[in-house]
Amino acid sequence: MGSIWELDFYSRPIWDENQKKVWEVLVCESPLDTRTDVDSLFRYAKYCPSTQVNSVWLRTALQQAIDKTGEAPIKIRFFRRQMNNMISKACQELGIPAKLSRRTLVLNQWLQQRMEQVYPLEKGYQGDTKASVRLEAPLPQRLPDALEGEKLAFVTLQASEFTDMPEWQIDFGEGFPLQLAGVAPETPVPGVLIFSPRALPIAAWMSGLDLAWLKFDSGPQAKRLLLETGATESWILANIKNPQMLAQAQNFEQAKQKANGVHFLGVQSPTQAESFAGFWLLWEIDLP
Repeated sequence: MGSIWELDFYSRPIWDENQKKVWEVLVCESPLDTRTDVDSLFRYAKYCPSTQVNSVWLRTALQQAIDKTGEAPIKIRFFRRQMNNMISKACQELGIPAKLSRRTLVLNQWLQQRMEQVYPLEKGYQGDTKASVRLEAPLPQRLPDALEGEKLAFVTLQASEFTDMPEWQIDFGEGFPLQLAGVAPETPVPGVLIFSPRALPIAAWMSGLDLAWLKFDSGPQAKRLLLETGATESWILANIKNPQMLAQAQNFEQAKQKANGVHFLGVQSPTQAESFAGFWLLWEIDLP
């Protein structure tokens, strides 16, 4: 399996001599399992003059990144919806699938680090209080009937147990090193298991969505467990009405906060308890 890249192409809080904002492309490799050495992941950064912000410049920069690492990624993830057309066009011309995604874990931390330690040292830095444009998210969707699980359970694993995740029998899934999230080995990590005889097709469908995180919605209209995917998509995994399950869902959300937003989702067949049709380590993060 090849690598997956995370990409951001946007203006930075740096002004040039013409009082125009300098743009920048950031490219980094996604960690795909819990044993990945974060410091060894590929990273590439390049400033772009405001007069050259287009898909041609971006395509050239991406080709330079490919030349530097020696291999094109199998997919590129990016979170800024307002840059969808430009990024998609540049990637398409290079033959690389590009997908809007909130699973840009390394990129988010790298961008924060550059905001605090790199950009303030650049000539023309003026600070930036204006956030990027946030678009309204659509309402949560119902899962297709054929993909609904028969049983859902809230469970907990100790963070240290995920070290062996690459050795688990998993058909579809993805992890990341917990050091990225600053989670200590003894931390309880909450999760949700879905049990279904159709576990494999459910996991296969989920694998195409770029899973972001799980969230318990305790709104006044409905109490439900949501699966957030892509850039804005949201799916209703379960409507929770049972008082016992409601308490477990609330505890799940509290435990997730104590684990710095880290949690997991697993999909299993009731007859195959020693393997997973799907298993994803997830991390709820604040995007710029």
